[in-house]
Amino acid sequence: MEATEVTRGRRGETSSGGTELVLPERLPKSYRVRTELEGIIDELAEGDPVPSERELAVRFEVARETVRQALRDLLVEGRIRRQGRGTVVSRPKMVQPLSLRSYTEGALSLGRVPGRILVGWEDVPADADTARDLGLPVGTPVMHLERVLLADGERIGLESTFLPLARFAGLRDSYDPTTSLYAAVRASGVEFGAATERIETVLASPREAALLECTTALPLLLLHRRSVDEEGAPIERVRALYRGDRIAFEARLSK
Repeated sequence: MEATEVTRGRRGETSSGGTELVLPERLPKSYRVRTELEGIIDELAEGDPVPSERELAVRFEVARETVRQALRDLLVEGRIRRQGRGTVVSRPKMVQPLSLRSYTEGALSLGRVPGRILVGWEDVPADADTARDLGLPVGTPVMHLERVLLADGERIGLESTFLPLARFAGLRDSYDPTTSLYAAVRASGVEFGAATERIETVLASPREAALLECTTALPLLLLHRRSVDEEGAPIERVRALYRGDRIAFEARLSK
């Protein structure tokens, strides 16, 4: 059995009389193996096989469980992915800019092929949160659209969108839900003026994990968005889940 690694930090005095945190004298073996693995992956191309647990355990002279933990970390980060009974190097994460552009526009700008799978499209009464964001009385009918988002055929997100039914009822006859909703909204004569977004991390429910083809242990990025038109009238309320191993978000800041 491998010896337990010391992970407790020490504090030492600085020349100014303060204290500084000193790194642990010994790091967990799984961290060392993960660091070595990252170096191996950097030398491989997308789709190349990663050495097996057995090979890595022999190479690093550690238990297979230590290797397994390092591989799990890299799976969650999206550096590697399962393929059949083995593991291969993943392609880089899709970095989606936070902007008023549609998902389609963002994916195409990155050279990815966007797609969507319709999960459900129905009219429902607005609950308190939806009514607040859309400026409607509670119980007012709203359009609810739920879709799985794809990039190059891979499932990366699950998007749930609510729109005021009275304003966008015409989409029922003209909109293809496998295409860009933003383009359809603009085609109806409504221009997006601004949006407020909040992002946090969550774990998937069993239903969400099934739709995203991931495990309930995979960290997801949860995005809440409220969009308004150029006059400030509400357009949509969105709750979107994204696989943390396949997508990242980027914001441009300026003074």
